[in-house]
Amino acid sequence: MEKVRGFEKIVPDSDVKLPVRKTAGSAGYDFIAPHDIVVPARGSSNVVFTGIKAYMPKDEYLQLHIRSSLAIKAHLALACGGIIDADYYNNADNEGNIGIAFVNHSDIGVVIKAGERMAQGIFVKYGVADGDVVKTKRTGGFGSTGTR
Repeated sequence: MEKVRGFEKIVPDSDVKLPVRKTAGSAGYDFIAPHDIVVPARGSSNVVFTGIKAYMPKDEYLQLHIRSSLAIKAHLALACGGIIDADYYNNADNEGNIGIAFVNHSDIGVVIKAGERMAQGIFVKYGVADGDVVKTKRTGGFGSTGTR
């Protein structure tokens, strides 16, 4: 069977858990915290590399979202927009290892425990504008497409 979209472990024989949907009607695939994640009050966590990479068709991306329970109960948000491009898979910089960072909007520090669901990924199809002729290839990970 041809692979279309899904997840793989960066290290195949690791004990990292691949993201799964919890119900047949769920859009999001739950990412599991690989270790305890400390998010200080009014601060942010370090980038947490999940040990997971995602593959998908070239006209899709994986959109990451905070789990609603962490947003509502713990006042956490993702530190950035959470867009994983199709060409991030197996990139030269970090093999496509998906990294997630959190921001805490409360006055109370939060610890996301190892094994807890921490974020969700949703595969999204997108279009490009007429006349789009970009031919540049990705050569790295975070920020690899530059600032200009």
